[in-house]
Amino acid sequence: MDTMTLWHISVWEFAALAAAALLVGFSKTAVSGANTVSLAIFAAVLPARASTGALLPILIAGDVLAVLTYRRHAHWPTLWRLFPAVAVGVVAGTLFLQWADDGIVRTSIGAILLFMAAVTVWRRRTADTDEEPDSVATRTGRVKARSYGVLGGFTTMVANAGGPVMSMYLLSAGFRKLGFLGTSAFFFLIVNVSKVPFSVGLGLIDGHSLLLDLALVAFVVPGAFLGKWAVNRINQRLFEQLVIAATIVGGVQLLLR
Repeated sequence: MDTMTLWHISVWEFAALAAAALLVGFSKTAVSGANTVSLAIFAAVLPARASTGALLPILIAGDVLAVLTYRRHAHWPTLWRLFPAVAVGVVAGTLFLQWADDGIVRTSIGAILLFMAAVTVWRRRTADTDEEPDSVATRTGRVKARSYGVLGGFTTMVANAGGPVMSMYLLSAGFRKLGFLGTSAFFFLIVNVSKVPFSVGLGLIDGHSLLLDLALVAFVVPGAFLGKWAVNRINQRLFEQLVIAATIVGGVQLLLR
């Protein structure tokens, strides 16, 4: 961790990080995937690898608030099918981080996100009917869950960018708004907590980064309340469009940075 960078940020840079933390809270309770903008802000203010470790506890705080808000709407059969594949992706992402530079990481994740968004848009335009969440019990559903799970675990480990990948999976599986938010809330709380030992081992989280997180976590709470207020005023179609748009923006940001 580059502690000199963490302790020599300007007031404006701290304000940018605070805005990113607020956006994390909003995305966790309203438009999942929007926190790819937060990822970009953290990476712009802090060194790329250090930003990954600094952002993770902020994401976990947002996950806790999302679980408290939408805990009754989680679809656990989907989660149990995803976790083994996600574990494979997290291990692969850890190995990838040991040798890949920032440029390779950004390009790879950006390309994956844009591909996922394109596939989801195509599937939703060509499908006669939306799939129900329990479609994950079919053979096709299991293959899809494993594929997205590995990609989600990989992207969340290397760049905290698993949100858009899993958003595309949950949309493609036909989840409605509250089921989408409840399932993703538990998914990311469990996955992000499991990433902590890996991040500590890679030197991405240390005492200095946690002190910065302590100063920023207070901004997650108002963002979460704002998201809870907004989600009740967003219809299903607009919700899906916003999720896909956030994914595309995040992918483009990663490719252009």
